[in-house]
Amino acid sequence: QVQLVESGGGLVQPGGSLRLSCAASGSISSIYAMNWYRQAPDKRRELVASITSTGIPNYTDSAKGRFTISSDNAKTTVDLQMNSLKPEDTAVYYCNVQTSFGFFYWGQGTQVTVSS
Repeated sequence: QVQLVESGGGLVQPGGSLRLSCAASGSISSIYAMNWYRQAPDKRRELVASITSTGIPNYTDSAKGRFTISSDNAKTTVDLQMNSLKPEDTAVYYCNVQTSFGFFYWGQGTQVTVSS
């Protein structure tokens, strides 16, 4: 199993920045990909960004050019640097990992609120 703990959420003004961090523990050697999802009120949970075990990042259109995902080589942390934040980025952000065995694990989520 893999345990995930997120941190770094909060309240920020439009145009501001936040950095989310996720610490992984447990069977981290089995991690195949590390992802950030978000869920806004009354909306489905959606993928924001992902990074493979070889360090290749992928972003959804809403995140491209504004967000950067990164992880350490040991796959113990995955961060999401978010710049130029917009009110529509307001959501609970979840860290997620996929293992080579096909299992998915989730963190507890961290609230990001973009408001003036």
